[in-house]
Amino acid sequence: MIKEFVALAALSGAVGCASMATPRQATLAGLADSTVIHDDIAYLASDRLEGRLTGTPGNDSAAAYLARRYATLGLRPTSPGYLQKFSAHSAADAHVGIMTGKPTQNVVAILPGTDSRLSNEYIVIGAHFDHLGRDSQFALDPEAKDAIRKGADDNASGTAAVLQLARMFKRARPRRSVIFVNFSGEEEGLLGSEWFVDHAPVPLDSIVAMINFDMVGRLRDNKLLVYGTATATELSALLDSANVHGAVPFKISGSGDGFGASDQSSFYGRGIPVLHFFTDNHEDYHRATDDVQKINSGGEARVVDLAYRVVESIDHLGSRPTFNRSTAASPMRTSASSGSQVYLGTIPDMAAGDTPGLKLTGVRPASPAETGGLMAGDVIIEFGGVKVTDLQSYSDALYAHKPGDTVKVGIVRAGKPMQISVTLAKRGG
Repeated sequence: MIKEFVALAALSGAVGCASMATPRQATLAGLADSTVIHDDIAYLASDRLEGRLTGTPGNDSAAAYLARRYATLGLRPTSPGYLQKFSAHSAADAHVGIMTGKPTQNVVAILPGTDSRLSNEYIVIGAHFDHLGRDSQFALDPEAKDAIRKGADDNASGTAAVLQLARMFKRARPRRSVIFVNFSGEEEGLLGSEWFVDHAPVPLDSIVAMINFDMVGRLRDNKLLVYGTATATELSALLDSANVHGAVPFKISGSGDGFGASDQSSFYGRGIPVLHFFTDNHEDYHRATDDVQKINSGGEARVVDLAYRVVESIDHLGSRPTFNRSTAASPMRTSASSGSQVYLGTIPDMAAGDTPGLKLTGVRPASPAETGGLMAGDVIIEFGGVKVTDLQSYSDALYAHKPGDTVKVGIVRAGKPMQISVTLAKRGG
């Protein structure tokens, strides 16, 4: 996940417009069902699905469950059904010489809009449903070996949020059409969302916004992260207004940039405004301890209610949101889209909290990081002369280089600053 912060745009006039443009908020706000959210997460994160690893029977069973839920709601499938099948080819597999793809599928359902003028415009609401399964390759607890990484928060929680919003919008009858999509292959490098935008069931230029949920089940201290607020001129004001209309407004921080370590990046890279909801990292991220008992389903219901109000506001705009393009490159798209990008082999400690810099929980065996002398517990504070404050700034600094570059890395080890050199390799090479 990413940690980045920019100031919200000063759009007081748009705030007023957003406030007047959501007449159904009063009747539907607060209707997300925390019990159903809990039950959906409990099933998706159950032992029987074995962590929903892309290309496994557990992932297929999860997809079938989602398709049944959409069918029960009466949402339309995409032709020939709810499943958008594809073959997932990951950079990680290429790195170890596996060139055959994993058969998997996105799950897609459409709610047609009611306004004849606007029904050919679409709002996409999405989340990935895959996780790590028994594979320890990207796990942060390799000592647990083949234990099931159930992924209750990552990302059964986001999947449950999409299901809730499908239920709520089926009742609300929005003016624009809404596509609900659950992506596979996110943990492999945003593969499902990349496949979706490359094979979208509607013209990409008819998608006016994409709302993404990744890890929204651990709300703490009323703090919510929302990324992408500057990807359209109107979004900051719409979010502010929706938050004010909640019973207890969230303490919202985040970033204006639409790129980051989740599926909204695939849409933003194609010129679509995005928002990404996230309740922050925790000590169970990519570990076998991410289970349903630790989910705050009541808190997630509040996040869903806020997202509902935001989407309602977008739906009530007279014209599509005004897209803003960032000048920043996409770290995730650069690092994961193929097997030919720069590789270091660090494993960030996603539970490091407010530690300045990027703390490492480990390094990959035989990686450039290990060869260069980086180790678990190191805190990277500078990379190639660029200050590192968090995962996002580290990613920006790393992907500004190319394979073969030798880079000086400033670290803090056991409280002492020091500098080492690493030679970057080619991912998948």
